[in-house]
Amino acid sequence: MPGLLRGIARTAVVAGTATAVSNRVSRRQAGRWAQQEAPQEAPPAAAAPPPPPAPAAPPADDMTAKIDQLKQLSTLKDQGVLTEEEFAEQKRRLLG
Repeated sequence: MPGLLRGIARTAVVAGTATAVSNRVSRRQAGRWAQQEAPQEAPPAAAAPPPPPAPAAPPADDMTAKIDQLKQLSTLKDQGVLTEEEFAEQKRRLLG
């Protein structure tokens, strides 16, 4: 009888371990598939033309608004939305 119980216990341990490993592998694969699908969705959005980076220029006397717009342009350049040439062009337009 002890040999039979030992065999049953061993089978239960092996089956439980196999189930746990199988579940973990399934979760890991699902996570990898989700990561592979996410980058595929991003390029179509990135392929869309960016919106105009600078709004219409404020009145010439309002330096605070110009400084704020320069900060926004700089942020867009740092994020990679604007190239160096586009940033220089927008800055030249803003400062007149």
